Amino acid sequence: MTPDLNLVDGEGAGQQQQFSAHNPIEQYVLLSKSAKGLACLELIKQVLEAPGVHVFGELLAMPNIAELQSGPNAGYYNTLNLFAYGTYRQYLENQAQLIPLTPVMRKKLQHLTIVSLAIKTKCIPYKELLHEMDIKNVRDLEDLIIEAIYADIIHGKLDQKNKQLEVDYAIGRDIRKGNVSEIVETLQEWCDSCETILACLENQIHRANTEKQKRLKHKDCIETEIANLKKLIKVQAGNDSDEAMATDSGREMSAGGNPEIRKKPTKSKSLKASEGV
Repeated sequence: MTPDLNLVDGEGAGQQQQFSAHNPIEQYVLLSKSAKGLACLELIKQVLEAPGVHVFGELLAMPNIAELQSGPNAGYYNTLNLFAYGTYRQYLENQAQLIPLTPVMRKKLQHLTIVSLAIKTKCIPYKELLHEMDIKNVRDLEDLIIEAIYADIIHGKLDQKNKQLEVDYAIGRDIRKGNVSEIVETLQEWCDSCETILACLENQIHRANTEKQKRLKHKDCIETEIANLKKLIKVQAGNDSDEAMATDSGREMSAGGNPEIRKKPTKSKSLKASEGV
């Protein structure tokens, strides 16, 4: 059930509705400022059943809600606190200090329990899920998980072969003040790891660039040597051609000027003429 919120009119109302769509708890926080007595209790029941509302820290911090924890209606505050930070198993173990849950409330708390388990591990065994949510058979468990996936509370898949839920994504839950330092420490460790990885990547890039320059220099040297060899071969080929031409010319000149090679006058005819005389 969604409360009737009539705080602003016109353009302001449109902006408020748009903001509430992105932050659905906000409308309940605004209502809690003026809610007293039974209206405050009814507001808590409404927010526990409201679809899309999965964080409750802002509402817990409101003065009219916070004062319930020390009065006769502490069960309402305790239940709201449980939905913010707890699990369905904790509800079963502390029902005396909590209000009875409607089926809608129970299912929401079970979905939030899956989220809490997903924070610890991305592969949640069916056995653990069955125990934490007090479900007797796997079919009902898988139906509950599928509903959570369709509601965008978690993203993942059912590994029926290994009997486990593989979670790829889960919505965020409220954070206790005492856990802030732990979160900061975890984030700092993550930042340190990122810095280390970045330094390694920079070293690898430097080595790669250095190796690239060496290879380019080696390539240039080889290309220069090849060019020089081509020039040398071309020059040698030209010299050999000149020498061959010079040799042929020399042979022709020798053949034209050698008297022994010239055709001698026919001596036999002269001798015959002398004998005839």
